[in-house]
Amino acid sequence: MFRNFKIIYRRYAGLYFCICVDVNDNNLAYLEAIHNFVEVYTVVDEMFLAGEIRETSQTKVLKQLLMLQSLE
Repeated sequence: MFRNFKIIYRRYAGLYFCICVDVNDNNLAYLEAIHNFVEVYTVVDEMFLAGEIRETSQTKVLKQLLMLQSLE
């Protein structure tokens, strides 16, 4: 706890995502929000490579993500 706040964090592949929230807020809601952020970033990462557009087709991006998920 930091003053009147708490820090909620989650680790993904060696990265830590931290959020400072009110002590009365729901921890699980913020953990889910962090998870959703990571998933959205994964989609964006498939669309861009080194700052350049790699793919604009939603269908192709989703197909690639499904293939990557099946490997895990």
